[in-house]
Amino acid sequence: MDVVSVALFGTTLPLWAVFLILIVAVVIVWKLIKFAIKILLVMIVFFVILFGLDILGVFESIQGLISGFI
Repeated sequence: MDVVSVALFGTTLPLWAVFLILIVAVVIVWKLIKFAIKILLVMIVFFVILFGLDILGVFESIQGLISGFI
């Protein structure tokens, strides 16, 4: 019985090892993408909150309070 193998970078790997490496790589890439999407959503929420506070004039009020003490 012959073992199906793949020549990769000058070495011969069995086909099951190539599939295992591909599956692990796909899982790692998927986790990185999920992490990046979560960070993006947190940043979007943060900037929306900042934008809303700016529209409400919160920062101008804080600036007025600080300049009143000086």
